[in-house]
Amino acid sequence: MLEVNVTGLRELDDALKALPDKIQRNILRAALRAGSKEIAEEAKRLVPVRSGRLRDTIRVTSRLVNGVPTAKVVAGGRAKGKSKGAWYAHLVEFGTAAHVIRARGAAPLAFNGIKAREVNHPGAKKKPFMRPAADTKSRAALGRFGEFVRSRLTKQGIEIPDPEPETD
Repeated sequence: MLEVNVTGLRELDDALKALPDKIQRNILRAALRAGSKEIAEEAKRLVPVRSGRLRDTIRVTSRLVNGVPTAKVVAGGRAKGKSKGAWYAHLVEFGTAAHVIRARGAAPLAFNGIKAREVNHPGAKKKPFMRPAADTKSRAALGRFGEFVRSRLTKQGIEIPDPEPETD
């Protein structure tokens, strides 16, 4: 399990509360996106690449949930400007068990010129890329989040001291 100690968040929170709600939400949403990009960049580096379609679908999304800004890193679906997507992201991340694939309807399955009504699929090994990216870049994401908030507060005329490094 990953454990991260963060200092200086109380000061950032107090400074944010001094701003109007709309500005708070905008700053937090943008900061969450900035931090999440650290994880997305690492996931793109770690993902196994065959055609590049899966890598191209890794992105950061953000929205308000009950008035609270949220951001997440997602993989799969269709990449921006591409006609084909990568619906199989979860299969790469978690792998698959051995299973039987059966033909639907009257048309048989066809592979390398061989036709069959069913085939035994041996399964696929998992090749995680999202979880390792989150594990290795969470500290950097928190750092980028804090830097972003601090820079935006400075633009609003609120000075926040730099965080002090942790001592062991």
